[in-house]
Amino acid sequence: MEAVAVHEESFGSLLRSWRQRRRVSQLDLAIEAGVSARHVSFLETGRARPSREMVTRLAEELDVPLRHRNRLLVAAGFAPVYPEREVRAPELHAVRQALDTILAGHEPYPAVVVDVAWNLVAANAAAGMFLEGVPDELLKEPVNVMRLSLHPDAMGGRLLNLAEVRGHLLRQLRRQAESSGDGRLAELHDELAAYTYKDRAGVEADVAHLTGPSDLLIPLRIAAGDRVLSLFTTIATFGTPMDVTLSELAIETFWPADEETAAAFRVSGR
Repeated sequence: MEAVAVHEESFGSLLRSWRQRRRVSQLDLAIEAGVSARHVSFLETGRARPSREMVTRLAEELDVPLRHRNRLLVAAGFAPVYPEREVRAPELHAVRQALDTILAGHEPYPAVVVDVAWNLVAANAAAGMFLEGVPDELLKEPVNVMRLSLHPDAMGGRLLNLAEVRGHLLRQLRRQAESSGDGRLAELHDELAAYTYKDRAGVEADVAHLTGPSDLLIPLRIAAGDRVLSLFTTIATFGTPMDVTLSELAIETFWPADEETAAAFRVSGR
């Protein structure tokens, strides 16, 4: 049997990659970490090996996500220190209770919990409005909230201000992909950016849009039968996570942007 080469990540190359991603010089990183620029250079070239404490300090200064901090530790020859538990693990019982309370308490308005790749983790009953009429293939696990938001056969076909929302979400995804180093987000961005849309006459729609400086919020203006629902969103994360799973969870809550929308949800939630 032919031998298969195993690629091992270099701590130095990973450190350099994160430093460059954060647009930080070796000198600036050295000053923040309390070491010499020469030492940072030696770490990146492999001429010096870091201690566990140094890996942790550099990762903290570069704001490296917990998942990638574990990768840095392993590349430096240490065991990962940040656990990655399933959301349903017994240790996360208090977290699940908090999430359930937030989701239920936000009724009658929609709220969802997503992971770092925007896959749906949990939702309240009101969020079911986003799934109405969506093809089964888009509801296969894992259900992706970004894909549902922009797919022509899902919310993308119901948004009356698609160009605005699409432009904002694609920029958001691109920034997240660049800052997190998560290839899944880059792939998702490219998939969503390739969607094409047609108007009611079957003509391909122009979805290019640059948000103007006078815009305050970009609402989701959703066609719902003979009504137009207007919603804006807020996103919350856990403040001091030390678990990979928790660090990658976000709660997105949807709020009515006008009284007509609020009244519609109050009626539907009765």
